[in-house]
Amino acid sequence: MKIAIIILSVLTFFATVVLITAYVCFRLVCYSEKRPPLGEDEYDLPEGDVYIPFHQRMIDWVKIKRSLPCEELEITSFDGLRLRGKYYKFFDDAIVEILIHGYRGNSERDLSAGLERCKRLGRNAVLVDLRGAGNSDGNVISFGINEHKDLLRWIDFMIEKLGKDVKIILTGISMGGSTVVMTAGKKLPENVVCVLSDCGFSSAKAILYKVLTDMKLPPKLFYPFIRLGAILYGGFDLNDEPAIEAVKKATVPIIFIHGESDDFVPCYMSRELFDECSAPKNLVIIKGAGHGLAYPTDKDTYVNALKDFANECGFQKFE
Repeated sequence: MKIAIIILSVLTFFATVVLITAYVCFRLVCYSEKRPPLGEDEYDLPEGDVYIPFHQRMIDWVKIKRSLPCEELEITSFDGLRLRGKYYKFFDDAIVEILIHGYRGNSERDLSAGLERCKRLGRNAVLVDLRGAGNSDGNVISFGINEHKDLLRWIDFMIEKLGKDVKIILTGISMGGSTVVMTAGKKLPENVVCVLSDCGFSSAKAILYKVLTDMKLPPKLFYPFIRLGAILYGGFDLNDEPAIEAVKKATVPIIFIHGESDDFVPCYMSRELFDECSAPKNLVIIKGAGHGLAYPTDKDTYVNALKDFANECGFQKFE
C-alpha cells in the first residue's frame, strides 16, 4: 500500500511539473496580452538593429495610413471572436488584396507599407488584425492554424460585400505569409486569383525549432512542451496544417518573396515551399533584405516581380 502511494505521489508530481511547464511555454509562445491603443504620436515599431534604418520610413507609412479614408470592417470567427479590419478603396472595380500581418504584430505596424505598394499596383486593400492582435478579439496566437480559418471567412465576407466578380489576392508577411499559404491549400472560390507569401515559414514546428536553437535551448526537449501547452490551453495542435503540406494541394498561383539576409525566418524556408508547390509559382529573393524588409529594401524589384507574375498568370495586366 505504501509503495502504491509513493508511486502515485511521484506520478502526480511529474504530471504537475509537465502541466506547469506546458502552461509556461504556452504563455510565452502562444499567448498575446492586449495592449492599450496608441496615441496620436505613438508608433509600434519592430525592435532590432536591422529595423532601425527603416524606422522613420515606417513612421511615415503609418502617418499616411492614419490619414487615409477607410471603411471599418468586422466579422465573426468560426469560434465566436470579433475580428476587425479596414478597407482602403483606391480604385473602382479593382483587385482587392487581403493583407495579413506577422507574429505578435498588427495591421498598422506590419502592413502600412502594403498600402503604398497596393496603390502602385492599382489595387485596393483590406488590412486585417488577426485574432489576438490589434483591434481584434482573442489572446491566442496559433501560428496560422486558426488564423487561416479566419482568412477563409474574410474571403467570403469580401465576396459578399463587393460582389461575385471581385478578384482577390491573399497577401501575408512572416506568420501571415505562412497563413496565406495554408489557406491556398484549401478549396478556394475562383475569386482568389493569387497568393503572395512574404518571408513565411514552412511550418510552426520548423520555425519553433529554429528559434529554440537560436536561444541555445534543445528543441527536441522544449517543443513537445510548447505543443502540449497549445493543445491543452490554446485548443490547437501546432503540428496541424503545415504550410509545407498545404502548397502541395494549392491550385491558385503563389509568388514567394524573401529577404536573402533574413535571420529570423530563414530564406531556405521559402525555397522549400517553392519546391513543394504544385501551383503556378515564382520565387523572388531580395538581396540584403532582413526579415520583413524585402519591400522597403528594394521596392522596384518587389513591385516589378509582382507585375511580371500578374502578367504571366493573367489576372492583371501591366505594360
